[in-house]
Amino acid sequence: MTTAEASRPTLLLVHGAWHGAWCWERLESVLVADGWTAQTVELPSAVRSHAPTTEPLAGIHEDARVVRETLEGIEGPVIVVGHSYGGIPVTQAIADARNVSHAIYLAAYQLDVHESLFGLHGAPEPEDPKGVVPPLENSETEFYADVSEEETVRAVRKLVPQSVRSFSERVTKAGWRTVPSSYIICEQDQALPPEVQEKLAARANYTHRLKSSHSPFLSMPQELAALLSNIALGETG
Repeated sequence: MTTAEASRPTLLLVHGAWHGAWCWERLESVLVADGWTAQTVELPSAVRSHAPTTEPLAGIHEDARVVRETLEGIEGPVIVVGHSYGGIPVTQAIADARNVSHAIYLAAYQLDVHESLFGLHGAPEPEDPKGVVPPLENSETEFYADVSEEETVRAVRKLVPQSVRSFSERVTKAGWRTVPSSYIICEQDQALPPEVQEKLAARANYTHRLKSSHSPFLSMPQELAALLSNIALGETG
């Protein structure tokens, strides 16, 4: 590792709803080959078979705690990358983190205080949020429209239920108001419409675009890694 590589910030990758750290594997291998250090988390709101299933299930605050605890264990500056729902606990967690130099929202929910995922989409927030939201029946097209068939089959098999609570709880701290942020709009996204991403991106300091569907970490890991590297090195353009 060169001196320049050793001084680079760590990239912390935070997955979205229904997913897990597994979704970053292809991107991680590219980043590591390019001299970056990357870490991932497993958000408890994605309810895995071995996880506790008693109510209340984990919501954004439990997810944010996992992100924050991971940040506390990393020496030196960190750039946090939140994908889709993962942007919500990232927003919450980085407000209290001292070592985050930048936040990157990848087709993600860059919410403000008092906002929730359900609320952003105009859906009612249940008073007593219980249970889970199963993976989408059309996950193949919603998440992986430009991903290879083999990779799509593998990914769909790994999806798990997501807690209703994580979609209905509101953000109480918006870290992007004090931490510099970039938004990557996925222009062919069928899960989070590009027009919604445009509105969310207006909250970021910088906006970038990929001609990808919702999961560029699977469909174009080389291009995504190059963009993340440019942002991390300050070549925001």
